[in-house]
Amino acid sequence: MKKVKALVLFSGGLDSILACKILEEQKIKVVPVFFKSYFFGPDTAQKAAKENGLNLRVEDISKEHLEIVKKPKFGRGASMNPCLDCHILMLKKAKAMMKKEKFDFVATGEVLGERPMSQNKMALELVEKESSLSGYLLRPLSAKLLKKTIPEKNGLVDREKLLEIRGRSRKKQIDLAKKFKLKWYPQPSGGCLLTDPQFGQRLRELLEKYPDFNGNDVELLKLGRHFWQGKAKIVVGRNHEENLKIKKIAKKGDVLIEIKNYPGPVALVRNYNQKFGQKILKETKFLILKYAKKARGKQNVKFKLVKV
Repeated sequence: MKKVKALVLFSGGLDSILACKILEEQKIKVVPVFFKSYFFGPDTAQKAAKENGLNLRVEDISKEHLEIVKKPKFGRGASMNPCLDCHILMLKKAKAMMKKEKFDFVATGEVLGERPMSQNKMALELVEKESSLSGYLLRPLSAKLLKKTIPEKNGLVDREKLLEIRGRSRKKQIDLAKKFKLKWYPQPSGGCLLTDPQFGQRLRELLEKYPDFNGNDVELLKLGRHFWQGKAKIVVGRNHEENLKIKKIAKKGDVLIEIKNYPGPVALVRNYNQKFGQKILKETKFLILKYAKKARGKQNVKFKLVKV
């Protein structure tokens, strides 16, 4: 008899680990998949999978994800996070994998009512419909509170062994973690940079001033102190490690400026539709001196300027 195969969206959080374990308990072959982007990486998911005996796949959706971050169909959360659009994109990717690799269904660790905006009944139905997974998207933790899926109807999954967890309390999940003897799982936290208010503000400003930004621009948002001079962006490193990363991330058209004869920050100037001129140079030097304690107040400060 052919073994039932499930593709499970895996964040590395407790809910997604439990979704895998509940299905494995039914002798279903589980393949957890993490979709990575410029805004969230697989480190936590890889650790959670390894510690709990799961063989994780990582798929890169950075470019497609960036487009929905710029123009989300279903709006954003409190910061710059387009949670519904993001989830739909992942499920569309999972649907394509399901079809190509002959999985029987897709599963997630979603819990009805755990997140008021993205996990209410209407939102769960919306993402299922938009991703063209109607009938093939199983949520093992809340399955008994939702419509029967096709794999349940066809006897591939025993509905009686699925759960009916609802709401934000974690007690039932923690009890299940003990039952399954999970070795490690992360504490609940936002693993997505788009939910971070400071990063969200930086991204919002970039989107307003230069909507045609790319992945390199996003990587730059993660580093240093940021200042706008018209449509030019000045990024000043906060420590030696950031200075090295800023130099590495510089691309054609950027200007790198640093002090030659004293320790201090590296500054990168990126010109978004604006020529590099004396005004920007003067402002950049001022900012470097502001954060270069050993050069502050000295008369013999010399600068090094490199056009990339």
